[in-house]
Amino acid sequence: MLVLSRKKGESIMIGDQIELVILGTEGDTIRIGVNAPRSINVYRKEVYDSIKASNVEASMARISPSQLPKMMKKEDNSRK
Repeated sequence: MLVLSRKKGESIMIGDQIELVILGTEGDTIRIGVNAPRSINVYRKEVYDSIKASNVEASMARISPSQLPKMMKKEDNSRK
């Protein structure tokens, strides 16, 4: 793990497109701004882990082909 020290207003670049900006600190909390292209998803670690676990769970679900039309109807109704 690379460990860097930065002050308020200073940045860290990840590649050519992602910039992490230190916005400030309050007690134990550090505010970080992320400048990245919209095509790059940025999540807090706990949210990322939750999404990953949900995807694993969904990939293990056993669905028979006869259930697919019902699932598609539910999906269509939820978009309205």
